[in-house]
Amino acid sequence: MKTDLLIGQYPGADSAPLFIAMERGFFKEEGLNVRQEPIQAPQQVLGKLSNGTMDIVLGSYATILTIQEAGTEKFTYIADAYQGATGAFGVMVRKDSPVKQVSDLKGKKIGVNALAGLGTLTMSPHFKLAGLDPKTDVKYVEVPTTNWLSALDKGDVDAVWMTDPYVSQARKQLGATMLLDTMSGPTEGLPITGWAATEKWVRQNPKTLAAFQRAMAKAQKIAATDRSAVTKVLPTYTKIPAETAATINLGAYPTSLSAQRIQRVADLMYEAGMLKQKVNAASMIYSQG
Repeated sequence: MKTDLLIGQYPGADSAPLFIAMERGFFKEEGLNVRQEPIQAPQQVLGKLSNGTMDIVLGSYATILTIQEAGTEKFTYIADAYQGATGAFGVMVRKDSPVKQVSDLKGKKIGVNALAGLGTLTMSPHFKLAGLDPKTDVKYVEVPTTNWLSALDKGDVDAVWMTDPYVSQARKQLGATMLLDTMSGPTEGLPITGWAATEKWVRQNPKTLAAFQRAMAKAQKIAATDRSAVTKVLPTYTKIPAETAATINLGAYPTSLSAQRIQRVADLMYEAGMLKQKVNAASMIYSQG
């Protein structure tokens, strides 16, 4: 059994259960020695995942489905991580912005952390409802998560799609407002991120995988039921100050991996033209045997 693991994590609220598991010794109890590395998106570490120097990665369902379709790497989902909730994901504009409603975004630049990711996916149905064509009426600009606030503040872009804690920080530091909550209406409660490993890694490391799942299940349950555990761990691996962590809008921490939920993401992507073919999400979920 492989016992030394390197995990790629996105430094947001999604990863809180990983840090809870590390801090409380859940991996050690399972005989695992876990190290983590902050990443922007799974695309950046595909090489490491393919050659086995990184074992497991946290990725948005949208991103992993895109990689899967491109055929660059084949992934299997091994645990759910984070699900959308009201107020935690949305399009933020400056306090003096002339953009007052979604239709005002026509011809404007919107910052996103990935050009084909959760942001563009969740904005798309809302733009259509506002009479905008997501492909031609707005221009998406790739802005790393860590630059979201400065890009909005400097006016490099007209709006930025953000996730909390950045939403809260933008409100507090810049007086920014949320123009559009992208976890409402057609995208309410959408699955956000999950833990994935390559099909090859899953085949080669069934015992390690089971141990990782057991440790994470414990931590996920804590995150789902005890907000203070999340609040406490957030400032230890993000730039979020403790007082912001206490008040941010958190998503939900699902305690089971559901093909039906992930199918919603795949179907939305297909409708948005982000996937060329329909995907059966169940085929990407790990099941024993």
